[in-house]
Amino acid sequence: MIKEINNKLKRFKLSGVAKSLESRNKYAIENSLSYLEFLDLLLEDELINRQSNSFKQRFNKSKLDSSKILSSYDFNYQPELKKQEILDVCSCRFIEERKNIIFMGNPGVGKTHLANAIGIEALKNGYKVLFIHANDMVAKLISAKGDGSYFSVLKQFLGVDLLIIDEVGFKKIPLNYVDEFFEIIRQRYERKSVIVTTNRPFEEWGNIFGDVVLASAIIDRLIHHAHIFKITGKSYRIKGLQKVKTDNL
Repeated sequence: MIKEINNKLKRFKLSGVAKSLESRNKYAIENSLSYLEFLDLLLEDELINRQSNSFKQRFNKSKLDSSKILSSYDFNYQPELKKQEILDVCSCRFIEERKNIIFMGNPGVGKTHLANAIGIEALKNGYKVLFIHANDMVAKLISAKGDGSYFSVLKQFLGVDLLIIDEVGFKKIPLNYVDEFFEIIRQRYERKSVIVTTNRPFEEWGNIFGDVVLASAIIDRLIHHAHIFKITGKSYRIKGLQKVKTDNL
């Protein structure tokens, strides 16, 4: 009987129920559950299974790093960064409000880690997320123009609920690529959220993009509805190097 029911469940694509049916049936008999209580348990198993599968699929597409989570970020090393404010944005309310987040600071202070951690929390809340380096994003769009997949690639960047653009300013964006960057920001403006990490102050973005007017237009759209975090502490990489030196003494 169980085998026949499982075959039917698989045809209906109820894999969560199929996985737990035998154990749930035994539990229901031992605890004298009603039909409705038994059904509720099975439906809960199916829901959990679907949520788990959805998270895995969205995580694989997101390009996020599973090791860079909030609990592994050392707030004690960045005392001026207010932990409660970071916890607040991790609720992902900013995505519903279509706001942006900008992390500014020198290399190594944990900007990418925090952006990644918020992305993980967004996935947990059911959102679609994509993490990409700023120059890779632009290069991918330019390449897509050459092979005819431009609108498909553009849709990837515009379709996610949260787009994380890492290391804006790490390398200068070639002038003929700037329009592609602006197009992403323009189309997401007040529609969907963006997280940007950058090691350069806004005053230097004109040099990054090679066009002061276009840089101003990008900045204006990013900061209009944004949480801006300026991290001024020391580099974690230096911290790790110092620890190695100390351990070797």
